[in-house]
Amino acid sequence: MLCIPNQNTDPYFNLATEEYILKNFKENCFVLWRSRPSIIIGKHQNALAEINLNFVQEQNIPVVRRLSGGGTVFHDLGNLNFSFFQNVEDNENLVDFKRYTKPILEVLHDLGVDAKFEGRNDIMIEGKKISGNAEHIFKKRVLHHGTLLFSSEISNLSQALKVNPLIYQDKGVKSVRSRVTNIIDHLSEKITVKDFYNKILNHIVLSDKDAVIYEFTNNDIEHVNRLVNEKYKTWEWNFGYSPKYNFEKSQTTSEGTINVQLSVEKGFIKDVNLACNFIDEKIVKEIELKLKDIRHEPAVVSKELQNFDLSHDKIEEISTTFF
Repeated sequence: MLCIPNQNTDPYFNLATEEYILKNFKENCFVLWRSRPSIIIGKHQNALAEINLNFVQEQNIPVVRRLSGGGTVFHDLGNLNFSFFQNVEDNENLVDFKRYTKPILEVLHDLGVDAKFEGRNDIMIEGKKISGNAEHIFKKRVLHHGTLLFSSEISNLSQALKVNPLIYQDKGVKSVRSRVTNIIDHLSEKITVKDFYNKILNHIVLSDKDAVIYEFTNNDIEHVNRLVNEKYKTWEWNFGYSPKYNFEKSQTTSEGTINVQLSVEKGFIKDVNLACNFIDEKIVKEIELKLKDIRHEPAVVSKELQNFDLSHDKIEEISTTFF
C-alpha cells in the first residue's frame, strides 16, 4: 500500500487528487489530507440547495463537487480527511464501510475515545457525529473517504450549511443534518490536529507490512493541476452538474413584493416567471426573456439586470430574489 501524506490544503487540488489516484494508480493507496474552509457537495446534489449562499459569498468559501455520492460536508483545517483506494476482485463486497473505518476507530480507541460506527456510514461519539463516509467505484477500484472533525469551527459549519429547504424542489440527494462534535473535546490529554494526523498515518503504516510512504512527483502534481483547471474549478462541474430543479422564492421590499419561479437544467435557467408589483409589466416580461438560458448564478443574473433602466436598489432586490 502507498501511504501518501498530502500536505496541500487547496480543496480543488485535494478532490482532483482523489480522482487522479483512483484512475491512474494501480496500487492500493491511503491518503491523509486537510483543506482550508470549503464546502464539499456530493456528486448527485444540487449545489445551491445545499449552501447558505450569502454566507458562502461573504466568506469566499469554495464549493467543490466530489466523485462520491452522499451529503454535503464542511471542511476546514480542524477537519482531517482520509481516503482509501482499494483494488477489489469480482467476488468481493464492493461497499464495505466498516472495513475502512476500522483502523480509524482503532486510533480513536487508543486515544481513549469511545467512538462507534453507527448507521450506514457514520462514526459517532456519545450520539454525536464526528465522521461521515462515502464511496465511489471505478472499474475494479474502490474509493472510500471520510471526514474526521477534530477541532473544526462548528459555528462556521452550521452557518455555511444553513439553507431554506422550501425554495428548491429537485430529485437531488438531500443532506441529513446531524448533531456533531469535535474529537478534541473527548480527549483526556489534548493533542494537536497534526499529532492526530501523525497517529493515524503511523497506525496505517504499521498495520500493513507492504505499506510505504509515497510523495507526489512533479509529474503527479502536473496531472492533478490539469484536472483542477479542466474540472474541479469549473462552474460546469461544481454547479452545472446539479440535477434539474425548480425554484420559487418571494420577498417583500420597501417598494412592494417580488415572486420568482424558475425551472433550471444543468445550471441554466430554462423558464422564468417573475411577478413584481413595482415595475412596469412590459419591463417584467423583458426581464423574463433576458434571463432565459443564462446560468442560475448571482453574478450572471445581476449582470443581465444591469441592461434595464432600473435603480441600483431595484436591481439588487430583484437579483436577491433569484437565490
